[in-house]
Amino acid sequence: MFNTVELPVWALILMGLLAAVTAASHFLFPSVRWFFRRRAERVVSKLNAKLARPIQPFKLARRHDMIQNVLYDPDVIRAVNDYADTMGVPDNVAFETAERYAREIVPSFSATVYFGLGTKAAKWMSRSLYRVRVVNPRSEAMAAIDPDATVVYIMNHRSNMDYILVTYLAARDSALSYAVGEWARVWPLRPLIKMMGGYFIRRKNLNPLYRRILARYVQLSTKEGVAQAVFPEGGLSRTGAIGTPKLGLISYIVDGFHPENARDVVFVPVGLSYDRVLEDRVLVAAAGDKSARFKFRIGHLLRYVGRHLWQRVTGKFHRLGFAGVAFGTPVSLKQFVTEHPENTTELLGAELMQRVGSVVPVLPVPLTCRHIVAAGGVIARSDLEARFTQDIEEVRKAGMELCMPRENGKLLEGRALSEALRMLEVRELIKVSGTTISVTDKAPEILAYYASSIENLPTT
Repeated sequence: MFNTVELPVWALILMGLLAAVTAASHFLFPSVRWFFRRRAERVVSKLNAKLARPIQPFKLARRHDMIQNVLYDPDVIRAVNDYADTMGVPDNVAFETAERYAREIVPSFSATVYFGLGTKAAKWMSRSLYRVRVVNPRSEAMAAIDPDATVVYIMNHRSNMDYILVTYLAARDSALSYAVGEWARVWPLRPLIKMMGGYFIRRKNLNPLYRRILARYVQLSTKEGVAQAVFPEGGLSRTGAIGTPKLGLISYIVDGFHPENARDVVFVPVGLSYDRVLEDRVLVAAAGDKSARFKFRIGHLLRYVGRHLWQRVTGKFHRLGFAGVAFGTPVSLKQFVTEHPENTTELLGAELMQRVGSVVPVLPVPLTCRHIVAAGGVIARSDLEARFTQDIEEVRKAGMELCMPRENGKLLEGRALSEALRMLEVRELIKVSGTTISVTDKAPEILAYYASSIENLPTT
């Protein structure tokens, strides 16, 4: 019993490490977690005093607790049993699959990361790349929304910059929760997006169990008042135009809504438009192939960042024109359900996308492309100027949103057209020869892409 035992040095080191980890997990880690938890609570308390819509407790709950709330929902348990019967596997195996799905979906929100890093980075990126303009904030309509209501922003999807732009613009109101596609499930985006409150959605091969878990998470977060941002098109527009809505997330919200005992859900239409979409060439190239998928590559991002920084250092960088944002008239789900008790989801989706389309801002580049394309690729500058000015008048009469350069409140049509032509010429998409403007053969479909983004304009 008291004999000496010889051990290799590596075994002694391993035993020491295991003992240290065990001691830390029992004595140190709980204290450390408590310290950071208290600190996070103080940060959130200060933020909530400034935000128009405070961060809800559900969003701040421990991720483990949120996962358990989803997994032990009666509807999810029934879905687990059905999955086990369908697949011919034991219930515990089916439950492990459900747990894997839940861990994949449920975010791990960090207010410090969101407001300390995310919103500041979003502000810097948005303002350094674009001249950001909110052309119609709908201040009165937004202020009239019930403070206890869950706000869901419904937006058209033009670029991956949409996430960054709206995060920056909404930072003074609340922390938004996004649904993000599988493309972002790579390091380092995956942990960052989860800490920003985003949750991942599989686009294909969705079995009933996965759908039920996703639906339950969306319903719980909506019920608890978590502000959300939804892109009903499901993916980036490959043509520039607003696509047909996919009603998955909207249907989950509607199905989990009970007007008599639930807080209201208010959908806020948001129209987004850009003079330059960073991914335009990739999107246009994939427009004819519905099966084409976009995969995030860290190498491409690093090359772009490096090129961007070099242009800034050498003074060759120019901002990519306007990024316009406009808000439409909000839609109360409680009122909409009362007025449309049947086919609610389909009618709501159509109504929301119509409102989004009606407030997409008209920007200089899309307006210029519209007339170059309509003229068959060759147009006299004088004709373009006349049509450009006429369109602006028609847009004003129709009450549509207009985002153009201004000086002392006066709209500068000539400057807007000149800047648009310069941007297109620098990219070698058009050629200006004297008084004639013609499309080059480099990428003529790019002009049609931007022209399609304002297809709702009145014809002149």
